[in-house]
Amino acid sequence: MRRLSLARALAVPALLGLLGVPAVQAKASANAEVAKALHRRFPQTPLGRIDCQQVAGLCEVQAGANIFYVDRSARYLVIGRVYDMEKRLDLTAASQMALGPQVLIANSAVHSEVAEPETGLAAGYDKATPSALGRGKTEEKLPEKVSLSALRANGAIVWGGTGETVTVFSDFHCSYCRLLHQALKELGLRVEERPISILGTRALSDAVLCAADQPAALERAYAGEAVTGKSCDTSGLDANEAFAATHGFSGTPVIVRSDGAVLRGYRPREFLAAWLKASQP
Repeated sequence: MRRLSLARALAVPALLGLLGVPAVQAKASANAEVAKALHRRFPQTPLGRIDCQQVAGLCEVQAGANIFYVDRSARYLVIGRVYDMEKRLDLTAASQMALGPQVLIANSAVHSEVAEPETGLAAGYDKATPSALGRGKTEEKLPEKVSLSALRANGAIVWGGTGETVTVFSDFHCSYCRLLHQALKELGLRVEERPISILGTRALSDAVLCAADQPAALERAYAGEAVTGKSCDTSGLDANEAFAATHGFSGTPVIVRSDGAVLRGYRPREFLAAWLKASQP
């Protein structure tokens, strides 16, 4: 029997690799194995696309309007957003956008079809940890719409462009609030920012509100820089916190659209653009 030399033996898979055959087969095999493992764990859940190539060590799975991640054994399930820090890209939002803007909006729902109810929380909104604001409220009882008419004008820091106005309840030490701040700037929206002290930032909020240049002070606060200002009437901030307590805003950020619709937690720019277009007159 003619033996194949080591050089030729190594050359054969290399050639097939150049043709893309093994890579395609390996990808299909990995996806199929993950699909089988997930079906064993969630036999009643119809699964869509599975991609084990986009994120190293994880497989992205579509199930209805949900995007989630598992390891290749499907033992560990990850609910949340995946960001490519080098490309500065929200990979989860990109996958949702590929399914259509309506899927982005559907993903703002609290409950997930696949995971236990607690795992469907939006990034940046802590439902499990009680706080002084909204204690005793449950996510299921929180309002989907609110009226802002009773809020005081002196409790808002107005900044941004001339586009649609959104109201944001925020905390200057909240990392997701900083991300949302950047996304709203990129969208060119007019923002009425209403600070509430979730993380012990009332003194900082007072300083921003009393600053001669409120938008500039707000930028410094989010940048972690010192903010100084003279004493002024901060009763508007008291009204913000009372409003938040009444409506169960126990985490930040909370976004309120011009029609009163409430969105809890940070969302990337693509989602926000789609959500704003869904505004009801």
